[in-house]
Amino acid sequence: MKISVIGAGAMGGAMVEGFVKSGMLAASDITVSAPHETTLERFKKLGVSVTTDNKVAAAAGDVVFVVVKPWLAEQVINEIKPVIDYNRQTIASVMAGISSSKLKEMLAGEDGLLPRMFIVIPNIAIAVKSSMTFIVPVNAAKEDTTAMSALFEATGGQMVIEERQLGAATALASCGIAYAMRYVRAASEGGVELGFKARDAQKIVMQTMKGAVDLLQANGSHPEDEIDKVTTPGGLTIRGLNEMEHAGFTSAVIRGLKAGMSK
Repeated sequence: MKISVIGAGAMGGAMVEGFVKSGMLAASDITVSAPHETTLERFKKLGVSVTTDNKVAAAAGDVVFVVVKPWLAEQVINEIKPVIDYNRQTIASVMAGISSSKLKEMLAGEDGLLPRMFIVIPNIAIAVKSSMTFIVPVNAAKEDTTAMSALFEATGGQMVIEERQLGAATALASCGIAYAMRYVRAASEGGVELGFKARDAQKIVMQTMKGAVDLLQANGSHPEDEIDKVTTPGGLTIRGLNEMEHAGFTSAVIRGLKAGMSK
């Protein structure tokens, strides 16, 4: 399978890095396009094919990921549409806010023919094969969805969802990674106040978060089950948790997630 990534910004670039590291694809089977040569320099070093011509990139891939800002969607789709082989290629939109109906409208051929299509929402951790990626089949058979799922399973985790769930998915994983990092920052600052150097505090917090995730994944348990194991009666942990709740910790997280949902 050959893939093309149109747009080498933060997300497009992270996807290219993740695909290369996944081992599922040879670097030479990946083509990435961007308007400026300087943007593409780092991808050349990975052995990826690069071009400043979106049409060249679009023609090269069996799967073409369009990873541009939503206000550029129509311009880019119109640019590449003439070179798309509707019988052979799959188009995957990685453009927040572009609905399946809009995607169909932009890609419909004169005879109403549509290519295989997906909406795909990874997060920036795809660069290190730790993304949580959501896949919405738009005009795709079961085997197409299976192949797309396998690609993203190799770059972290993936979930096939309905389009109506995209807003919540974006809040939990795409925005959510920033929320998790804000916790790391806050806890690290607390660590400094407790007497650790900033870098040491961050290292402690990151390893602690990793440990929490590893425990939940290994045991398949509910977070409260693991919390109960370390909250002894009258102990320090329950005091700390209760203080956080008094300050609205859970409520703040839920409110932040709801605020981060796309309309």
